[in-house]
Amino acid sequence: MKHRLLLASTFLLSGLLSASEFKHVGSYLLQAHFKITGQQVMPIPMKPLAFSVFTDGVRIRVTAEGDDESHTTYEIYRSDGIEHQRKGEGALEVVPGLQATCNLGGIFRHLRLSRESMTITTFPGVSDQTIISHAVLAERKNETAQIESITPIQP
Repeated sequence: MKHRLLLASTFLLSGLLSASEFKHVGSYLLQAHFKITGQQVMPIPMKPLAFSVFTDGVRIRVTAEGDDESHTTYEIYRSDGIEHQRKGEGALEVVPGLQATCNLGGIFRHLRLSRESMTITTFPGVSDQTIISHAVLAERKNETAQIESITPIQP
């Protein structure tokens, strides 16, 4: 509950900022990366990768940890929560979160962001493949640490 209130207040307060002020929302550690083609689901080999997420209340900016020059910006289209199903439970619940899109160079991306996780679904324009990347909220053990010291927070 504390995380939900923190996320909701972060997103609400960020809406009061000027459009040029991006504030850090959190760091997320990539947990799963795979592509779907037809009925086949294929894991994509991945290196440890952490993402830093920022928002100005209108947009979400995602950067790979350590590469602040390169980022993807998503336009928020929904901020009233996202449906979420907890492990081992059948019912869906709505948790505080945002949904945003990015359409750049013929590649459409959809982002779902909550305090616990971030999911990016990529739809390449001329491909029959869908790529899904799922990351969980990470906690930095110390500010000078590298990616190896970022550990996922268990919900």
